[in-house]
Amino acid sequence: MLNTTLKAFVWMVVLLLSAPVFSSSSAEGEPVDVTEMIMHHIKDAHEWHVLTYTDDNDGKQHVSVHLPIILIDGGIKVFSSKRFYHEEEAIEILTPEGETDHYLVNQELGYGIFHEEIYKLNKAGLLDFDVEGHVTNAKPYDFSITKNVFTLFFSSLLLFVLLKAAVKSYKSDGLHPPRGIARFVEPIVVFVRDDIAKANIGEAKYKKFMPFLLTAFFFIWINNMLGLIPIIPGGANLTGNISFTLTLAAMTMLVTVFSGNKNYWKHIFSTPGVPVALLPIMIPVELVGIIAKPFALMVRLFANITAGHIIVLALTGIIFTFGSVAWAGLSIPMSLFIGVLELLVAFLQAFIFTMLSALFIGEAVAEEH
Repeated sequence: MLNTTLKAFVWMVVLLLSAPVFSSSSAEGEPVDVTEMIMHHIKDAHEWHVLTYTDDNDGKQHVSVHLPIILIDGGIKVFSSKRFYHEEEAIEILTPEGETDHYLVNQELGYGIFHEEIYKLNKAGLLDFDVEGHVTNAKPYDFSITKNVFTLFFSSLLLFVLLKAAVKSYKSDGLHPPRGIARFVEPIVVFVRDDIAKANIGEAKYKKFMPFLLTAFFFIWINNMLGLIPIIPGGANLTGNISFTLTLAAMTMLVTVFSGNKNYWKHIFSTPGVPVALLPIMIPVELVGIIAKPFALMVRLFANITAGHIIVLALTGIIFTFGSVAWAGLSIPMSLFIGVLELLVAFLQAFIFTMLSALFIGEAVAEEH
């Protein structure tokens, strides 16, 4: 029974690892652009593309969920991304590197979409490019519900439901050991409290920051786990988005700065033990440090999550790059190993972000020794 279950699990992982490559193949017999396949599965998009298949007439059929596009351009404009994603509206261009690219237009709406960025069309109903290949058309304010935005809403709702269920378990049965989802949540909460908050902020002041630290840990962990779904067609890569990690790091910086006591600011503007003549040098260095610390948080989370996804997809793409199934004996086991390792990385990155946030906060609220 165990062997059967293990075999079923391995075959499931193999199929899931191979799925994105097959979904990116344009037609039978055509080479797979592995780079395009990888970028397709890690970047954001205005539609939720699930898969592409070839019908009986050798035509490509796309299975997608079209998300709403919300623009502010002389008023609020709301329409489906389906009005963009049509092959007959694709306009091919030649990049400065001599490669072929394309963008989509809807002349009725007056907008074009290039690399998932929306621009206003010129009078001829096209986009203009400079010598470096950058679009020069004006951009409306884009508040669209993209794949990452939808995943953000979903993960927030999931986090609320899970923790609400755990709280309800304690309220209804507080005299007994935790039950249900609370049995899973309680050890993590205790871990964050004892090994992260208390250890870095201190016994006297850690409680004030527990809501932020717990939210950051669970939110990052859940989105890291959901981020493993880019291995499957249609997944989103939220924690691999620099804007998302930037926002989280900015939150840590704001909590740190606004929690800083007089000793924290004294260390920045009048560093103890430093000669007065060196303060004009030390003060800018300390001020840069306020931004450098959250910047490191942002880059670390973004780079580690994105790198893991790229490695898994690249290893699977080796089979199609060399056009030989024999490479599956090497790439699939390696992809499986990295995919399982990503489960550890998902937890580890949530822990590192939360621990460093607690460390920065602890430095800001520490009393003078």
